[in-house]
Formats: sequence, structure tokens, C-alpha cells
Amino acid sequence: MPARDRDESGRARNARPRDGLGRPLPYGASGVDRQPEGIVRTPAQTLAEAQRLLDGGRPFHAHEVFEDAWKSTAGPERELWRGLAQLAVGMTHALRGNGKGAAALLERGASNLEPFRSSAPHGIDVAGLQEWAGALVAEANSRVRAKPVAPRLVR
Repeated sequence: MPARDRDESGRARNARPRDGLGRPLPYGASGVDRQPEGIVRTPAQTLAEAQRLLDGGRPFHAHEVFEDAWKSTAGPERELWRGLAQLAVGMTHALRGNGKGAAALLERGASNLEPFRSSAPHGIDVAGLQEWAGALVAEANSRVRAKPVAPRLVR
């Protein structure tokens, strides 16, 4: 069995290059730079960076930004960032042509945002994101559109 790729701390990490949607490419291929992990950002920085990545057609990378916020947040807002990460992964699946996976993650993400609908923190347009997710679920289920439009995170 070949040795697994490991990071500097010895944790298993796949070192294969990735495409813009996070899919692994063959070793030696030119890929898209990965999003650095473990960066603690303010909510405004998180939203701005994630929006930049979404607008650039890189929802997989936006998911990683939201994942950093999710993992570095304690308390009730943790589920907010988790829900946003799930929406970004859902969009990634839609762009990859995986309608079933897209629908599952989009529904889960929209559900995790529900507690924040009446009092959305950081100017996040929770209702708009849930509406966007519902529309993309319908598209993913019918596979009408191959390239979803990025959502607006903040009103």
C-alpha cells in the first residue's frame, strides 16, 4: 500500500492538485491553489472572502472559508457558519452535476440557517439565501441549469 500524503504535523492530507471545484487532479497536473486552512477571520472578513470566491465560481473554496468560521466559533452562531458552508458545498455539487448531492446539502444548509431567519446576524440575508437554496434545489432536481448563479450573502 502506498504511503499517504501527510502535512507537516503528520495528519493525512491529500497533496494532489485540485480543480476549481475541488476535484482531485493527477499528481503533477496544474491545479487551483487551495484555500489556506485554519484562518480566523472576523464575520465581515469571512463574508467578504466567501463572496469573492462565490462570485469567482469557486464555491468549494468558499466552503473552506465558512468551515474556518464554523470551526473557530462557539455558541449558537456555529450553526450559522455550518449552514453557509453547506450551501457552498451544495453549489459545488450542482456545478459538478451531482443533483442529488446538491439538493441534500442545500436543504440541510437552509435548515441550519432557519434559527437565524428572524434575527440574522452580520447583515446576512438568511431569507434570501433560503429562497436561493430552494430554487437551486428545484433546478438540481430537474437538472435544468448546469451553472448556478452565486447567492448574495449580505443584503
